[in-house]
Amino acid sequence: MTGCTSTESSGSDGSKLELVNSGKLTTCTHLPYEPFQSRQDNKIVGFDVDLVDLVAKELKVTQEIVDTPFEGIQTGEDLNARKCDVAAAGMTITPVREENLDFSAPYFEATQALITKKGSSYDSLAALKGKKLGVQQGTTGEEYAKKNGKDVETVQFEDLALLLTAVKTGQVDAAVNDNGVLFEYVRTNPDTEVTAEFETGEQYGVGVRTGNDALRTEIDKVIKAAKSDGRYDEIYKKWFPAAPKS
Repeated sequence: MTGCTSTESSGSDGSKLELVNSGKLTTCTHLPYEPFQSRQDNKIVGFDVDLVDLVAKELKVTQEIVDTPFEGIQTGEDLNARKCDVAAAGMTITPVREENLDFSAPYFEATQALITKKGSSYDSLAALKGKKLGVQQGTTGEEYAKKNGKDVETVQFEDLALLLTAVKTGQVDAAVNDNGVLFEYVRTNPDTEVTAEFETGEQYGVGVRTGNDALRTEIDKVIKAAKSDGRYDEIYKKWFPAAPKS
């Protein structure tokens, strides 16, 4: 276990913040989840990356990203083991997850959606009766599909890339995941389409270890300021060029 060390950085109120690695804000994420986080030219980039960079800049440190399985992120295990300071992985705030970690204020609105090959007739879960529906392990999309997909065979995949490849190759008839990643995928993969959205009313939050109020408060301040001064909109337009901002 990595020892927790106090950095020379301080919050906006002057208070010292404990970070697992001095001079760095260490972020746990799970790749790929484009456009929130993905690897491009040996560098990890994305919407979440840019947002957490704003926090790191405020703390006068640099962000360091750790790619780790999503299960360890959503259960709070990675945060408790001091593998990272924050978890930014396009992660929906849910009551179950709130039992295991603390969340920042919401920073992104999301809902579940259905993706298929272009021209398919699958525009609802009901239409998939007797068919194969891909889901990503440990996600709210998997929960939604299993709860609402009657007589549908769910096929579990470890990450988003494997899930979307399964749709393109016909390994599954359709897949469920968050609308933000699916609409961006369809934009660059015109042989696929989003055929339905399910109003699940989800919100993403940045996770911190339970009780780490100093860091959580700092993240909230940065998110609020970025939404007020236009930096949030700039990041949004950069990573979601085809989507109107609600």
